Amino acid sequence: MMRAGLSESSPPTGLTTSKLEESISKGVKSLLDQQQDDGHWVFVLEADATIPAEYIMLKFFLDEVDVEKQDKLAVYIRETQADHGGWPLWHDGPFDISASVKAYWALKAVGDPIDAPHMVRAREAILAHGGAERTNVFTRIMLALFEQVPWRAVPVMPVEIMILPRWFPFHLEKISYWSRTVIVPLLVLMAVKPKPIRNVHIQELFKETPERVRNWHPSNDRSAWATFFRGLDKVLRVGERFIPKSTRRRATALAVKWVTERLNGEDGLGAIYPAMANSVMMYECMGYPKDDPNLVIAKVSVEKLLAGDKDGRFYAQPCVSPVWDTGLACHALLESGEPEAIAKAKRGLEWLKDRQILDVKGDWVARRPNLRPGGWAFQYENAHYPDLDDTAVVAMALDRSQDTQFTPAIERATEWVEGMQSSNGGWAAFEVDNEHYYLNHIPFADHGALLDPPTVDVTARCIGMLAQLGRTKDYPAVARAIEYLRREQEKDGSWFGRWGTNYIYGTWSALCALNAVGVPNDDPMIRKAVTWLLNDQREDGGWGEGGESYYAGVEKSEKVVSTASQTAWAVLGLMAVGEVENPAVQRGIEFLANTQTADGSWDEDSYTAVGFPRVFYLRYHGYRQFFPVWAVSRYRNLMRSNTKQVAWGM
Repeated sequence: MMRAGLSESSPPTGLTTSKLEESISKGVKSLLDQQQDDGHWVFVLEADATIPAEYIMLKFFLDEVDVEKQDKLAVYIRETQADHGGWPLWHDGPFDISASVKAYWALKAVGDPIDAPHMVRAREAILAHGGAERTNVFTRIMLALFEQVPWRAVPVMPVEIMILPRWFPFHLEKISYWSRTVIVPLLVLMAVKPKPIRNVHIQELFKETPERVRNWHPSNDRSAWATFFRGLDKVLRVGERFIPKSTRRRATALAVKWVTERLNGEDGLGAIYPAMANSVMMYECMGYPKDDPNLVIAKVSVEKLLAGDKDGRFYAQPCVSPVWDTGLACHALLESGEPEAIAKAKRGLEWLKDRQILDVKGDWVARRPNLRPGGWAFQYENAHYPDLDDTAVVAMALDRSQDTQFTPAIERATEWVEGMQSSNGGWAAFEVDNEHYYLNHIPFADHGALLDPPTVDVTARCIGMLAQLGRTKDYPAVARAIEYLRREQEKDGSWFGRWGTNYIYGTWSALCALNAVGVPNDDPMIRKAVTWLLNDQREDGGWGEGGESYYAGVEKSEKVVSTASQTAWAVLGLMAVGEVENPAVQRGIEFLANTQTADGSWDEDSYTAVGFPRVFYLRYHGYRQFFPVWAVSRYRNLMRSNTKQVAWGM
């Protein structure tokens, strides 16, 4: 693809060339100031109050309380209590019963009196929303481990799942990587049913005494699959006691072996907090000595997720995002064109090159046994679980540098990405053809995130990568992927965003991919998407979207505000399909330039990403830094160019 040439178009009134350059320079400096000594970037990854609460309760369960750490996390939990009395899943979000129960529980554990005003407000809100008996399955498992509810409050998940054949309707290979790594150690806990060393009781949060609750699994799902699985749960509850002890021992040993093989050193099982915490409790309940290397390193992995920011806040992160942060930061710096930025981005790319996974065939090999590995993981180390999104982003950044030392890495990544395409033409984050949707009806899966099917945003990233590397829209893998995007477009012209909030993210991703691969800008699906983005712009010139957009039929919250990251996505998407001179783009760039802070960053309290829609939302602290720099730099570059055409895959 031709690289854009340069000319001298003027920026719009109110946005001078000097202001553009100043914004870019300040943003670049802010990014460079946060680069780590070895060349990479890593920003805080913030979730809701549940992770710090779970960390506090884990330490009580083990009787290994670190008062200093728990007190810092308790400050965070208190600060995030909302006006409604409980805790939301995202900033300014509605009350969430499970997050609120965990947050209250943790604060009680650290010593907050239950008659303190904030505890009274929380308790009243929890009881008004049905009490702790209305929490989700994972919360009820935690309640059962602490003997706050009977084990019948939890769906039956026998550890004998480990010995089921592949043809069986439920098998570990049929669910997502995150489900697998969380469930396997949990199966051991649910079989052993260990007791906590230190307990904290919260019976005051139940409207009905737990022993008297008859229906722990209320559901509006009346499908045939849901009816079948509810019946199966009842059968298993009776039949589990008849499983031979030898079978249970064999299945338990297989589960422990499975976890140990994937323990992943100090980066932890699956490199995600819930799996890490479960692995710690699993080794403990199996009686491993305190100095056992596996138990020791599992505990270290949990501690490494604790982090503070420059403002003194303390976080328990769900995971860390150095590969993702570094890849995106490098794109922004390369777009800026500043010599120092390019040199520092080169150091980041060299750091990334060394983290390509070339010698471990992870769980994905079950569907692609003959494919060579070649991807990148999201975290520092997670060799069993590379993902397509990170791989595409990193490969495109390596290619942008035009440095031949990266050619072998790009070629291996391309081979792996092409090999991981699903049969419907799309790409998932970690899996291939992971579309066993009937499993979403099992009682255990009330979070609705058991699977990892193909998504628009990851598919778009893979199309962009292949296009940037020279594949055309007629290339078979790309042609199938374009048709997947065409099928997945919403009636209003937007695309759903699985990993970023939400339709703005999905639409940006799709438009960048379609431009990169040469779909004409007058294609009806592009025009519909442009119209949707233009209509979604807010009065202040920015764009914003909240977590409520993942709920069908829910109107946009009045609390939604324009954000730097979502505004950047919107203008990047519009610029990708020839709209750089559209007044809406100019207003979006003005919004970014005018809201930049003195330190070159942007303020953004909103959560603009998701782990699991409707269940787990994320705030990437890097998004408000590299995406706006990227957008403003691209605008400056395109306004100078003759072709006004974006030359890259994203």
